[in-house]
Amino acid sequence: MKVLKFGGTSVGSSKNISNVISILDNYAKKDKVVCIVSAVGGITDKLLLAGKQAKNKDTSYIDTFNLIKDIHFNVINELNLEKSSSIVAFVDEKLNALKSLLDGIFLINELSPKTSDKLVSFGELLSSYIIAETMKNRGLSADSKNSQELIVTNSNFTKAEVDYAITNKNILAYFNSVNQQITVLPGFISKSKIGEQTTLGRGGSDFTAAIVAAALKVEQLEIWTDVSGMFTTNPKLVKQAYPIEKISYQEAMELSHFGAKVLYPPTVQPVLDLNIPIHIKNTLEPEAAGTVISNEEIISSSPVKGISNIGNIALLTLQGSGMIGIPGFSKRLFETLSQEKINIILITQASSEHSICLGIDENDAELAQTAIDATFENEIALHKIDPIIVEKDLSIIALVGDNMKNHQGISGKMFSTLGKNNINIRAIAQGASEKNISAVILQSDVKKALNTLHEQFFETKTKQLNIFITGVGNVGEKLVEQIKQQRKYLKDNLKINLRIAGLSNSRKMIFSEEGIDLTNWKEQLENGEQATLNGFFENTKALNLRNSIFVDVTANKDVAGLYEKYLRQSIGVVACNKIACSSDYENYKLLKRLSLKYNAPYLFETNVGAGLPIIDTLNNLIASGDKITSIHAVLSGSLNFVFNNFNDTTKFYDVVKQAAAEGYTEPDPRIDLSGVDVARKILILARESGVEMNLENIENTPFLSDSGMKSDSVDDFYQTLIKDEAHYQGLYASAKAKNCQLKYVAQFNDGKANVSLQEIPSDHPFYNLKGKDNIVMFYTQRYPEQPMIIKGAGAGADVTASGLFADIIRVGND
Repeated sequence: MKVLKFGGTSVGSSKNISNVISILDNYAKKDKVVCIVSAVGGITDKLLLAGKQAKNKDTSYIDTFNLIKDIHFNVINELNLEKSSSIVAFVDEKLNALKSLLDGIFLINELSPKTSDKLVSFGELLSSYIIAETMKNRGLSADSKNSQELIVTNSNFTKAEVDYAITNKNILAYFNSVNQQITVLPGFISKSKIGEQTTLGRGGSDFTAAIVAAALKVEQLEIWTDVSGMFTTNPKLVKQAYPIEKISYQEAMELSHFGAKVLYPPTVQPVLDLNIPIHIKNTLEPEAAGTVISNEEIISSSPVKGISNIGNIALLTLQGSGMIGIPGFSKRLFETLSQEKINIILITQASSEHSICLGIDENDAELAQTAIDATFENEIALHKIDPIIVEKDLSIIALVGDNMKNHQGISGKMFSTLGKNNINIRAIAQGASEKNISAVILQSDVKKALNTLHEQFFETKTKQLNIFITGVGNVGEKLVEQIKQQRKYLKDNLKINLRIAGLSNSRKMIFSEEGIDLTNWKEQLENGEQATLNGFFENTKALNLRNSIFVDVTANKDVAGLYEKYLRQSIGVVACNKIACSSDYENYKLLKRLSLKYNAPYLFETNVGAGLPIIDTLNNLIASGDKITSIHAVLSGSLNFVFNNFNDTTKFYDVVKQAAAEGYTEPDPRIDLSGVDVARKILILARESGVEMNLENIENTPFLSDSGMKSDSVDDFYQTLIKDEAHYQGLYASAKAKNCQLKYVAQFNDGKANVSLQEIPSDHPFYNLKGKDNIVMFYTQRYPEQPMIIKGAGAGADVTASGLFADIIRVGND
């Protein structure tokens, strides 16, 4: 004999009921089948709602009743049963009885647990009858049997305890005499020894199935639901979650207790001692393998079998110096909650005995607080303990696995993974069996926590990076295109799953939790919401995605001012904007400290030399114990381009215009030509060398004309270039007369730095620097005479974008 249970979703519509009947028909061709069914999807909740409304003298209980009635008759009509007068009469009779019960609740203004059990029983009684009659109508050998005539309990209403001796006897007697191939039983409902209607608790349809399976000692119990088994974690929150093929009874109970809704925990008990496997199957995908729960020893590559969570948790903390060394506090605390029938989900106590933390259902928090404060009223008045502390909006996440006890470092890996993503842990509990490690976190962090832990313990070491880019102009557009082009390569070769979750220009911004489709991102951005800098930050923060990185592709001071806020949220920062790193020294150091404190990378390689690995090389020298003695560099690709193309046959204005048009200068070319940009770069290198220095400490010798230095706008500046052409030709003529090249040079030596336009002789390494190239020479204790030289393109959208991309990849490889 086979025992199958179908949940509310499986029988939630006429189409799904037909799927169930098809499955049962296939089984019945080989063996007799017992089918336990839940109420039609959502009906139990509606019955409870109607009862609550009636109790509260809310006449809308009639509307809820009519909705329940309509749902059932719609199912009957869609199953072509409306012409059967006996079926319609039976359903009408039950619904009329339900209406009379609700009217009675309304009149007496009371809904006792006993009445509640009678109220909710209508759902399963109706669904089991309709399904059995549908099968008869389709020519199958089927009939229904009221479980209340088989399962006998005590009178503990809403969660009755089964009398197995009587119940097993009833089940065996009935099924030894049945002739039909398929017997449909309503789940969840039962009767007490004195004939009162009782229920087995929410989720009790699974329990009914386990009771029957154990009594009949079947080979396997099948639980059919709307998912293909128990998943590694909640698939609604983690897309990469997948079904667990095999799992132990203990693991299944742990996962179920901590929120895996596929299985109701007490279900396991009746079949546990008999070693009857439970097979979780999907009604909508009958061919899917599902999950088998058994006592079979399971060899798994991962010690963690699943990750689960319970939401709506309140954390109660009882603390005070008067608790230390005084016996009985825990006993009184637990007795108080027991008397109020409040279930404790999690317990943790400090070894100092100074505090006890309890996790309970948030709905019980106020009752618990009142009761506990009353119990310890005297100790609170004497200041021996504090009034109970209640924290809400929390959730419990749990790692579950039988083999975790045999693997060192699971707890450490769990907590460090959460910490790296700024997920604060409020309390921790781990049983001596080490099958479960639980942590209390904010409810708002659950999705990020589950995704982060699943990536750590179940995925092929692929790290997902969520990128938020501000400034998709010339460089930003190139970066987006490079990411689009290289995504598959990164995933296949570097195990980095890179997706852009936010984009912004000066006008519009867009966000997508699942990643923006890069095939038409420009059109999406054009139709996005109004962009603001703080709005972009708040959206990035609200999405709360793991491994988030803010990428600044602007030269905006206000954007740089937001780095602190991003880092404090454990959101990494990658920037080509030099303003933050060249700001006041204390702010520079603050950002560095925040990066370490919140484990949020702060990378700015493109601040100096675009895509050249200048800062990375410098950091490696310092980290290996070397010391910088001096730096000589040409750090402006734009200025190098200008002076490589300027001569006595060209005009300075035309060359600067060309540099701007090709994206080598900042939008305001005065930033480059005034030397401020180069001064910022050498300042950053000096700071990264370990020297405390500010921008005003750098000697900047300008080469621009007086009118150029004093210009009020970009347009005015360009006009001064035309007017002062003779000044610039004079600079060129002086260098040419000495057989020199004009190069804008930055120098750092003996704790001092300067930038200036210099005439470079032909025997100098800078002389032949072409195009927009940069060059940096590091003189160190290890390289005292022949410097370490880094040379290459130092300006341009493509190379700057590639430098930003390289920093993003560094985060992924961290």
